[in-house]
Amino acid sequence: MSFEIAQYLPDGLSPMFAFGLIILSAFTSAVTAAFGLGGGLLLIAVMSLIMPAAIVVPVHGAVQLGSNGGRAFLRRKYIQWQFAGWFVFGSMLGAMLGGGVAAQLPDNFFKIAIALFLLYVSWVPKPNVTKHGALSTSIAGAFTSFIGMITGISGPLVISFLRHLKERREIIGTHALLLTCQNSFKLLIFIFLGFAFSDYLPLILAMVVSGFIGTYFGGLLLDKLPEKIFRLAFRFIITIVALDLLRRAIFSILS
Repeated sequence: MSFEIAQYLPDGLSPMFAFGLIILSAFTSAVTAAFGLGGGLLLIAVMSLIMPAAIVVPVHGAVQLGSNGGRAFLRRKYIQWQFAGWFVFGSMLGAMLGGGVAAQLPDNFFKIAIALFLLYVSWVPKPNVTKHGALSTSIAGAFTSFIGMITGISGPLVISFLRHLKERREIIGTHALLLTCQNSFKLLIFIFLGFAFSDYLPLILAMVVSGFIGTYFGGLLLDKLPEKIFRLAFRFIITIVALDLLRRAIFSILS
């Protein structure tokens, strides 16, 4: 059975790890559906431990496109469309600039960037954006999209742009829409750069399906967990994974 499954997986990825990633995709999507963010951080942190960083960022982006797209669809009536236009325009520019940088980064520097950004979003207070004019919104979109092309993660920065919204469902729905657009640009840029998504398509599709299931059931499964306790435990898990990723990358450079 494992041999039959292996033929649908890229070289070097065992069926056991693939199954683990599919389950993890469901869990992390449930986390994001219930708390607004956090699932993508955990997913890319674990993926970075078992896959090359240059592969992790585009594959993670494809999976997150499905996850955020599903969440945006389920929360569509809460989306605040007035914030989308200029932000999406800036995101397109940021993806093009970030793609050029990402194409030049060696794998270990990719991992270091991911690890440092994981530590940043876990421990450093995020800016509270209060201005939402066309220029500031476009700059926010460009900056967060640029960061997302290099580290694979932009959600914690994007949500800081939406903190003025009072309704939690509006934040989650609008956040999902903006990340769906950013991940769409990310995929187009990586396709242009020649990334072979076809090698990972079965894995991506399975993770997208499990992610949508996790999104649907996320609120039901996690609403009973006190958010303060969850945030603290989640922060320490991400920190441990990020430090291990940083250690691996530095030792690889020095060896």
